[in-house]
Amino acid sequence: MDTPEAHPPRLVFDDDCGFCTWCAEYAAARGEFELVGFSDLSPDQLARLPDDYESCAHLLTQDRVYSCGEALEEAMARLETPARLSAVAFRQLPGHESLRERGYRFVADNRVSFGKLARREPPARES
Repeated sequence: MDTPEAHPPRLVFDDDCGFCTWCAEYAAARGEFELVGFSDLSPDQLARLPDDYESCAHLLTQDRVYSCGEALEEAMARLETPARLSAVAFRQLPGHESLRERGYRFVADNRVSFGKLARREPPARES
């Protein structure tokens, strides 16, 4: 089994989505994450994810799996920029979990539109 020092948290994302790829690369450029696209999941990583894993992003740490909005919040809290302070402050809001998940789902459900503002060529589409 890996030790906590063996690897950074793994940010699991839809590598067939330009907006998702942009978000993952944004996080990796500003924090210590290993990016893992859905198409590159190992059997061990897949076994840790929920059955409907393709419905959202995930952050895999040594001892936890964060999914959907919680994954985004935890990734933001781990950024090595002042932006992490927004996640810390957001966690202080009453009912932030519900707001976080609704916000995540809104963006996820409209990622084609958001992809017109920010996107990268998805790794799963590269030849």
